[in-house]
Amino acid sequence: MRPADLELLATPGTVDVSGDLVLVSVATPDFESNSYRGGLHRVLPDGTTRQWTSGDRDFAQRISPDGRWVAFLRVTGKGKPQLHVIATDGGDARCLTDLPLGAGAPVWSPDSRRVAFTARVPEPGRYGTTDDGPEAEAPRRITRLYYRLDDVGFLNDRRPRLFVVDVDSGESTELTDGTFDVENPAWSADGSEIIVVTDQDLGETDTLHKELRAVPVAGGEPRLVVRCPGDARFPVVSDSEIFFVGSEFTGIHAVARNCGLFRVDGDVAVRLTDAETVDIDPQSGAPVVVADGILVAVRNRGAVELRRVPFSGGALTDLPLLAGSSGLVKSFAANGSRVAAVVSTPDDPGSVWVDGVSVSFASVPTYRVQELTGTASDGYPVHGWVVLPSGEGPHPVLLAVHGGPFMYHGWGFFDEAQVYADAGYAVVLPNPRGSAGYGQSHGQAVIGNFGKVDVDDLLSVLDLALALPGLDADRVGVMGGSYGGFMTSWLAAHHGERFRAAWSERAVNSWDSFTGSSDIGWFFADAYCGPDPEAQRAMSPLTYVEKINIPFAVVHSENDWRCPIEQAQRMFVALKRQGVETELLLFPGEGHELTRSGQPRHRRQRFEAVLEWWGRHLA
Repeated sequence: MRPADLELLATPGTVDVSGDLVLVSVATPDFESNSYRGGLHRVLPDGTTRQWTSGDRDFAQRISPDGRWVAFLRVTGKGKPQLHVIATDGGDARCLTDLPLGAGAPVWSPDSRRVAFTARVPEPGRYGTTDDGPEAEAPRRITRLYYRLDDVGFLNDRRPRLFVVDVDSGESTELTDGTFDVENPAWSADGSEIIVVTDQDLGETDTLHKELRAVPVAGGEPRLVVRCPGDARFPVVSDSEIFFVGSEFTGIHAVARNCGLFRVDGDVAVRLTDAETVDIDPQSGAPVVVADGILVAVRNRGAVELRRVPFSGGALTDLPLLAGSSGLVKSFAANGSRVAAVVSTPDDPGSVWVDGVSVSFASVPTYRVQELTGTASDGYPVHGWVVLPSGEGPHPVLLAVHGGPFMYHGWGFFDEAQVYADAGYAVVLPNPRGSAGYGQSHGQAVIGNFGKVDVDDLLSVLDLALALPGLDADRVGVMGGSYGGFMTSWLAAHHGERFRAAWSERAVNSWDSFTGSSDIGWFFADAYCGPDPEAQRAMSPLTYVEKINIPFAVVHSENDWRCPIEQAQRMFVALKRQGVETELLLFPGEGHELTRSGQPRHRRQRFEAVLEWWGRHLA
């Protein structure tokens, strides 16, 4: 795969199923429009597909319980996503919203007559609600720690509200007034209430804790359903029972916690899945209740597996595996006995799996992925992969560290590794201690301990790869983004003799300024490093910048609010002043997610810059 091949990646997203109707959204990067385009596709019973809608960008589709309608979001041109509905037996789609900041994903009422959704509503005079430009807006009065979010923007002047729209009349009702946040709506069984996730005590104070509340559809104050033991998302209602995905913690200590499945029992939340072994992937969507349990996507040793949780709950070994044993389940749905899932594998960006039959949407050349297992110097088991280029070698090597740190490299298609392998590099993908999917204790091993056991694991997996024939141990580079950028800076300072050059992207380089500038800095640094300024300084790569003497690329997005641009600027200036070969590459208009969902042209330009850098230093 080459940088220009991004346009070949037709990637399935959300999926839904009702009887013989299986619909999947498909998106493809488009360089000409510099956007992502694609409609809904139908997977036919014979295993073929056909395009079902033809909007610029259609996604988040949901089939009504009676099977007559499909509600979905449509983006037209550079506009915002608006709610549309179309009959399953054909016809034109009708637009049901015209909201300045767009609508959220639709959720059908049990009677198939209404759709609930959330939408951010701007204060008057902001975000294009007048003809004046942004520079004419009044100043923002900020009194809370949690006031902005990467790739979203400022929060308190456009808080999400809950809406219900009648499908026949198009009449919309606003059920909350924006004085508190709402997310993940789910209808009660009788359609009289909508269960939503809110901040604890409706956000009266800064908190990471969540609770479930029921908003009356006829109007009125939301009632408390249950206080959650930590955070919460994706409530689902089955008859009179409520389930949700969440984690358990106290105060700000929410990092590296496995997400589990909970059931509401009276006024308490009961965890059904084992906290150590079961880690539900919140990016794969809401649980689905079926006849013999609840379907969830579980992170497990680099895979995201579709598993069924019995109503009695259990550990990982108690959850039957349905799909994704050597892949990543990106989304899933069920109706009756039919189950559908979007699954990514190392050689496929995403296929739709329906009752055991897989249908692919993209075809790009891929390179072999080899699993690596061994032990670190302290005897701890390590795990990862290496993506091998063609030919006998010797091949230069890239150690690519993932972000998070409570994330993972996995069994899914990874466009970066494939691009680098196509250019002749062997790409090493380790999951050190701190990663997700290996048990909660594995994830928490780096709390207060950055730069120790994680480094041991990373270098141990690198050594496993370098022991393979055809890899050149004298030509190794290190790269990564976010936590991976942090670790790139750390390795360059402490183990620079192992590497020819470094590519550090959207990195945390100093925890002191991160605390006050990042959207999550007010809790994240203390939760991972502890509140002691000296301990944070000892775990900051910038503290050791004088030890860096290898060529070092500092790469960042100008609108990154997760790891703000000052993190890059401080590193670049320090390196430049001490005479290190360095350069700063900045991407305008992008946030923290550039490499995954940034503008297609910027993603291609970044790939070209990466290859130019490594061609200069590892060729």
